[in-house]
Amino acid sequence: MGFSCGIVGLPNVGKSTIFNALTASRVPAENYPFCTIDPNRGAVPVPDPRLRHLAEVIRPAKITPTLLEFIDIAGLVRDAHKGEGLGNQFLEHIRRLDAVAHVVRKFIEPDVAHQGRAAEPDPRPDREIVETELLLADLAVVEKKIEKVSKDAKSGNKEKIKEKNLLESLRDLLAKGQPAGRFPRPDFTEEERGQYRDLNLITGKPGMYILNLGEEDLGKEALAVEMVKPAFPDGAEVVPVFGKIESEVSQLDESERGDFLKEMGIRESGLERMIRTGYRILNLVTFYTTVGPELRAWTVPRGTKAPQAAGRIHTDIERGFIRAEVVTYADFDRHGSLHAVRDAGKFRVEGRDYEIADGDIVYFRFNV
Repeated sequence: MGFSCGIVGLPNVGKSTIFNALTASRVPAENYPFCTIDPNRGAVPVPDPRLRHLAEVIRPAKITPTLLEFIDIAGLVRDAHKGEGLGNQFLEHIRRLDAVAHVVRKFIEPDVAHQGRAAEPDPRPDREIVETELLLADLAVVEKKIEKVSKDAKSGNKEKIKEKNLLESLRDLLAKGQPAGRFPRPDFTEEERGQYRDLNLITGKPGMYILNLGEEDLGKEALAVEMVKPAFPDGAEVVPVFGKIESEVSQLDESERGDFLKEMGIRESGLERMIRTGYRILNLVTFYTTVGPELRAWTVPRGTKAPQAAGRIHTDIERGFIRAEVVTYADFDRHGSLHAVRDAGKFRVEGRDYEIADGDIVYFRFNV
């Protein structure tokens, strides 16, 4: 799996339309609140020109790309944490995902219902409503955990007292309207970091904003993003996507999609933009293996050591790790084949401390 991403937003901002565009699905995307009731799940192969080029040269019997999973939940509304609407019921589905994509509407469509307001979109209040509900949902999780830990803390358990203090500090941060992602500090112990991670707080996950554009912004997406930047936090990742157009294009044959988007003036698909942004905010790299008949792409966090990368393939390989034989994609591309890379002296042998780099082609040697 490359990474997994939950899609959140208000009703009728185009979440399900964008989900359709990303996954080429045909889930309902009608113009009424709570059209999405059950979470929609979809997994798509990550577009990877390097994998395609490797396949053209190596000609394996099987090609396995890394996958990206999306989950689209019901729209969140104000007071969702109190039971209003349906979205809050499904937030648990995204707590264990890697990232959150918050869809914000910019397209102009008078016929699309939008929170009882005028059809003209306004990203700031839309963003604030959803983020407030996510904060309150996380706050409820932390308060519940405090209640549970307090029972042991009262008996004098020192570890539980420390955990309770940590949780109370986190509760205070959330209560001030600050996301959980601002909580971990460099001086936290591994135990404290583990306690924080185990909460799976949504506002602590890396995230991006998906700006859902309409036809009026074709060819002007960079300008559209620039115009709405003041509505988002400083440094926020804002990804422009033409949800309705790309959803329709996603139903074409795969070979036709790229050309059709270019004709519409869309140089890069929303999926490609989201993947690039997701890999950046999650700090991920992709490496490749060629074992037997299969060429396969794998995704790991940057800084992953060779034995742990091998463990993604099989735990036995990690346990019996001896060495990693590595070719960079750049050398493969330059010399044209793995044999030519070896002949050029660019074939490397790396040990346990080697950190897998983006584009590495790796063969793991291990004891059975």
